[in-house]
Amino acid sequence: MSVLAAEGVSLALGGKPVLQAVDAIFAGGRVTALLGPNGAGKSSLLACLAGLHGPADGRASLDGHDVRTLSTPARARRIGFLPQAADVHWNIDVATLVALGRLPWRGRWGETARDRAAVEAALAATGMTGFARRGVEHLSGGERARALLARVLAGQPEWLLADEPLASLDPAHQLEVGAQLRAVAAGGSGVVLVVHDLNLAARLADDVVLLRDGRVVAAGAANNVLTAALVGETYGLTVETGVTATGQRYIVPVGRPA
Repeated sequence: MSVLAAEGVSLALGGKPVLQAVDAIFAGGRVTALLGPNGAGKSSLLACLAGLHGPADGRASLDGHDVRTLSTPARARRIGFLPQAADVHWNIDVATLVALGRLPWRGRWGETARDRAAVEAALAATGMTGFARRGVEHLSGGERARALLARVLAGQPEWLLADEPLASLDPAHQLEVGAQLRAVAAGGSGVVLVVHDLNLAARLADDVVLLRDGRVVAAGAANNVLTAALVGETYGLTVETGVTATGQRYIVPVGRPA
């Protein structure tokens, strides 16, 4: 199973330290949530794992190899990255947008039957088949978010790195897309998500990395990390946790400590 890792990663942006000696290991076949308050370094860590930022110290590695040393096509085939703000500058239809996810696999003969099948599967997985011929300018924010996720899924990457992929979705679609992300992991790919909603993270994640001020507060299995003490320490809050009658863990921020 593939392994993605941050090894002593430190990063500064605009002269300001945003990550400080971060160590974290991500396992293929599992969903890992990056959690922490605003400015904790979640998006920066995700970008380092994707090879988009070169750390000042340390490295991000994929199966023991520095991700920055992989060729651009090889990295694009293995790591699918969905940024928080993904703009589409042309009013192409959804099927064409999703097909862009196959570009790293295109050979000299252009689109293949495998490419078309991957696009159709990605559209179906995100509930966007009925929107295939609709221009992206005519999509709602949530529909556009699902179309952009479908573009990444069409590439069938070993790793799916997504920055707040559920943020603009209504609750029903959050559950549907979350189930698809779980299915991606069940198929053997690694999934790393930046999430702000603690309860969504509790529902989706096998593992959690808690970040604060660019450092790791705790990392490990979700049930071990999403405790009142660790979550409270990370966010500077008093937190209550529990389990519903159906076995679903929940997390309730109560307020600032007295």
